[in-house]
Amino acid sequence: MHTRVEHPRPAEPSESLGRILTILHQAHSTPGRIGRLLEARGYTLDPRRPALGDALPEHLDDHAGVVIFGGPMSVNDPLPWLKTELDFVGKVIEQDAPLLGVCLGAQLMAKQLGAKVSRHTEGLSEIGYYPLSPTELGADLLPWPSHVYHWHSEGFELPEGADLLATGEVFPNQAFRYGRHGFAVQFHPEVTHEMMCRWTTKAADKLKQPGAQPGPAHLDGWYRHDPAVCHWLERFLDGWLDLTVEDPV
Repeated sequence: MHTRVEHPRPAEPSESLGRILTILHQAHSTPGRIGRLLEARGYTLDPRRPALGDALPEHLDDHAGVVIFGGPMSVNDPLPWLKTELDFVGKVIEQDAPLLGVCLGAQLMAKQLGAKVSRHTEGLSEIGYYPLSPTELGADLLPWPSHVYHWHSEGFELPEGADLLATGEVFPNQAFRYGRHGFAVQFHPEVTHEMMCRWTTKAADKLKQPGAQPGPAHLDGWYRHDPAVCHWLERFLDGWLDLTVEDPV
């Protein structure tokens, strides 16, 4: 990824820069802001839901990149479709194709790379906005927001050979890069205001978990921190998408 990406590269609506495979894990799940920004930059989304029986492609010749989103399941669950998805993640990583894992997607990447994914030792969750600190390498890539939105109870150890990009106070490993084109984030930069309202309403019981923030704090955090998260995501995607059309040093 280029450092210090300064300018977005919006495409004309009639242009198509390629398809981005978006892997979702529930019937009602959407790519959220990530999907909107990808489409605004001229990419077409190819949504697949392996948990609901959708097949994953045998190769990536027809795709410019892959985004794997979150879900309520654990990467450690003994689900046949999850094993298939893990194997697919391994193929993407082996090809060093442009790959972004979000929350569960990041944990799938970590597990496929041999790292442990487990619950917090004190049973804590991150549900709401929590502080984020970039590493020196992460800060060199692009500016990071001070707080990001979370919805998870498991975290990942840093895979061998991966570069740690950001850390947190509760779950220390928050973002990593593997190879030149693979990126994983434990948080949810794709969350829109509508998605947040739906999550905090439909899954209000999750707000009672140890470490979770109460509902009003989610909305307060949105107004405080979302502009910086949105800015980070735009700059990140511009750099990540550069990898789909060229091979920068």
